[in-house]
Amino acid sequence: MSKFILSAFGDEISPDLKTQMDVLEEYDVKFIEMRGVDGKNLVKHTLDEVREIKKQLDDRGFGISAIGSPIGKIGITDDFGPHLDLFKHTLEVAGILETGYVRMFSFFMPEGSDPSVFRPEVMGRWEKFIEAARDTGLTLLHENEKDIYGDTAERCQDLLETMNCGYLMATFDPASFVQCNVSTFPEAKASRRNSP
Repeated sequence: MSKFILSAFGDEISPDLKTQMDVLEEYDVKFIEMRGVDGKNLVKHTLDEVREIKKQLDDRGFGISAIGSPIGKIGITDDFGPHLDLFKHTLEVAGILETGYVRMFSFFMPEGSDPSVFRPEVMGRWEKFIEAARDTGLTLLHENEKDIYGDTAERCQDLLETMNCGYLMATFDPASFVQCNVSTFPEAKASRRNSP
């Protein structure tokens, strides 16, 4: 029989890590997909702060299932250099927390624009993510989200196939597809099935 490991976004309980763990422990959930601690996104913490977070987690027997990062949640026309630096910092954070997964996105499109116009820039930025993560042992998880390039099943599939990378996978968010008038079944399921 298959075994499922339950995980939760603790910051939806409280910004306080102790409170997150207290509540999750009541329900025997021992893994957190971490986005925020103390009112700040995890990847905005210094490495020393992350080490302290790791100590608190270890002391209570908690693990990190994935980092719920904000990477790729900037405009496609925004300056990419600082964002790439933040991604490289995120890779270091993942190493400290001993997690194998980083959740990411594919850039907000200007309102009313044709996403295909920005496809080359999206793919170019993602190539830099892929290169930076090479040999880290991490798996990058692209999540569909309203108003980003990968907000439809077809464009999510386009990203996965274009990157053609064994350490890039999809995080399938049915609610985000619904917001984009994408039928989650069978259309999005079919695209997901055909993705690498």
